[in-house]
Amino acid sequence: MLNTLIIGASGYTGAELAKMVHNHPHLALQGLYVSANSDDAHKPISALHGQLRGIVDMPLQPLLDPAAIAQDADIVLLATAHEVSHDLAPVFLAAGCQVFDLSGAFRVKGDSFYTQYYGFAHQHSDWLDQAVYGLAEWNHAAISDAQLVAVPGCYPTAAQLALKPLLSAGLLNTTQWPVINAVSGVSGAGRKATMNNSFCEVSFKAYGIFTHRHQPEIATHLDQAVIFTPHLGNFKRGILATITAKLADGVEEAQVAAAMTQAYGAASDKHAVRLLADEPVVLESVVNTCFCDIGWKVHQGHIVLTSAIDNLLKGASAQAMQCINIRNNFPQLTALV
Repeated sequence: MLNTLIIGASGYTGAELAKMVHNHPHLALQGLYVSANSDDAHKPISALHGQLRGIVDMPLQPLLDPAAIAQDADIVLLATAHEVSHDLAPVFLAAGCQVFDLSGAFRVKGDSFYTQYYGFAHQHSDWLDQAVYGLAEWNHAAISDAQLVAVPGCYPTAAQLALKPLLSAGLLNTTQWPVINAVSGVSGAGRKATMNNSFCEVSFKAYGIFTHRHQPEIATHLDQAVIFTPHLGNFKRGILATITAKLADGVEEAQVAAAMTQAYGAASDKHAVRLLADEPVVLESVVNTCFCDIGWKVHQGHIVLTSAIDNLLKGASAQAMQCINIRNNFPQLTALV
């Protein structure tokens, strides 16, 4: 059994991770931690997330000495703010732990990226260079040898899983930037109550136009410029992305279908993507699952792709668990289905 810690366990993603680790036949949940000054310290996690009652009733402990708890840990999941992950990851890595970071602290190489988009100067260039981007369906080989896995953002996951098969097969006209419009439920803003994620205040809207930090993450890992516009919807969880792109000259729908099938065709334990070429992608079908559903339509040299995920699962915790399974040679969907 691999001793597993979850840091930042009080949030929505932390609760999902706690349930997955509990259900995993090869992982032992060794500790749940929150910041030392958290009001949730010493409360059982099930008091915050009632769905865990009788399943995971472990108390949330204040994180006082990361180096000390690292000594007996094999796997550490960081469900923490970007700056916190930036500071904590090297402590656990130095102790030899496998670290799976769900923040943005190690997703994009290049120190200036963090100054511009995250508001802090990155101090760990060595680990930034070694970090592996944890898009499970596409980086399997690198993840299997990684000590530090940067789990992708939720919007980037939905967008990249739809676009990568077409870009890899050379089926898009890359001079015309793909346009990604994606809407997320308010749980993407976290558990802490603010005016921005109050259901009484949320109205369907675009935000972060041309400035959202997920745009350079998507563009970097696709190696393709994109226009990305996120939207906030007044529902709890899930992301639906609608992506418009221009096909390369002469590309037909059959070639698109072949590329998608080659990437994700056979239902297996090797990925968490479901193809729905001939039926609509419906957000409700992926909520509370680890899957990404992808559909598409081709018309007069253009393609519209639709991609749906649960932002807390395939967009965060379930993808982290896929990466743990890949890294430790377990079946990839263990504890997820």
